[in-house]
Amino acid sequence: MSALRVSRALVRSFSSSTRSHLENRVPEKQKLFQADNDLPVHLKGGATDSVLYRVTMALTLGGTAYSLYCLGWAAFPHKK
Repeated sequence: MSALRVSRALVRSFSSSTRSHLENRVPEKQKLFQADNDLPVHLKGGATDSVLYRVTMALTLGGTAYSLYCLGWAAFPHKK
């Protein structure tokens, strides 16, 4: 009998019949990203997107420079 109660509770908790308490913000985001403001799509989100872009570019350039340094260091023989 208790297994039947548990299965009913699981079905009820995973059922799609209950309404979500979150609001649909898709139309707002569509207006934001479809606006013709001459910004690339990866920067249309505002200041957060700009910071993420700059951090990503800094890490990429830093990693590239470090890779080239390591390749240069490994290319020449070392004195023992």
